Parts: sequence; C-alpha cells; structure tokens
Amino acid sequence: MGNVLISIKIMPTSVEINLEDVVTKIKENVELKDYKIEPMAFGLKCLRILVLTPDKGGTDEIEGLINAIDGVESVEVENVTLS
Repeated sequence: MGNVLISIKIMPTSVEINLEDVVTKIKENVELKDYKIEPMAFGLKCLRILVLTPDKGGTDEIEGLINAIDGVESVEVENVTLS
C-alpha cells in the first residue's frame, strides 16, 4: 500500500472568510503538501490544496474533516493519484 496525492477544491461560505485561516485549520488535521488561493468571481476566492495521505481506499475522512471547518461551504475532490 502506498500514498496518494489528492487535489481538492474548497469553496468558502462568503467573501469575508480568510482562506489563510482555513489553511491553518486544515494543517492541524492533514498533511498539506501545497495550496493556492485562486480568484473565482465577484470577489469570491477558492482554495485549492494538495494532500498526501496513505492509500486507505477513499477520501471521505479527509473531506469530512475539511467540511467541518467553519467557513467552508463545499469540498470537491478534483484528482487522486498514486504518489
């Protein structure tokens, strides 16, 4: 069993959410390899992260941890690859 690299797009609940604070909270729970804050529309920004985790057969646990953070509207797994 190896590791997987997961690319995740995170949308905040509003433009007032500080995405750097969201990154700090994510780092408390998962091994964050990289992240980028990208503009979307009308001042709203999204957070794209790369997470390295052991291949345990799914992303539900990580998605749940991120969804539980205040200010997170949605979590979308965009890509999963073996690392």
